[in-house]
Amino acid sequence: MDFSYPKTEKLKSRKTIDSLFSEGKSVSKFPLRMVYVATDEENTTTTFGVSVSKKNFKKAVDRNYFKRVLRECYRLNKHLIHDNLQKPYAIMFFYQTKERLSYQEINEKTIAIFEKFIRQINEDNLPK
Repeated sequence: MDFSYPKTEKLKSRKTIDSLFSEGKSVSKFPLRMVYVATDEENTTTTFGVSVSKKNFKKAVDRNYFKRVLRECYRLNKHLIHDNLQKPYAIMFFYQTKERLSYQEINEKTIAIFEKFIRQINEDNLPK
């Protein structure tokens, strides 16, 4: 498994980010929230972005720390998503608490939210 986080996997497109907030669905596992939307077929990889609220962490140093931790948890556990998806998605992660959780706790929550996401995608794809 490739544990890299290349530039092609980074969520940068303004159009994609706008569609995430207008059409996206969400999955939560406190304190993480994940918003996702299926992307066009021309984009062949799942893209990922993170956000930490300025309201919860006033200092940029603290926000950057949690963004680094979220990206690292994604990088190490992205195989859970990539192995179970048929089409590419745009995913945005939010850290939504003032609590300072440890890396281990955030990693456990990330794995749980990925599993919940896969279950929800599979339920949505079932024929009705």
